[in-house]
Amino acid sequence: MSLVVAAATFLRWLPHHGWFVGSLVAAATLTAITINFTRKRRLHRSIQGINQEAITPVIASTTALAGSVVILSLLGIYTILFLPLNP
Repeated sequence: MSLVVAAATFLRWLPHHGWFVGSLVAAATLTAITINFTRKRRLHRSIQGINQEAITPVIASTTALAGSVVILSLLGIYTILFLPLNP
């Protein structure tokens, strides 16, 4: 849900910073959709881990989510600091 709010915030930047903001909206929306589609599988895996008393961490998905958040943050900072404002 927080990535959907971030995408909505990026949409507010569209008139001021131009088309580049569309890539931010697309990346945030794609990340949010991916999280939503994998939610049921992650929940089922956690339930099995609790029943077996051994939950193994999923390093790949955690790294992918952290990486996407860092990339979105850096692109947002780039947009604010380096892209000119459209009057």
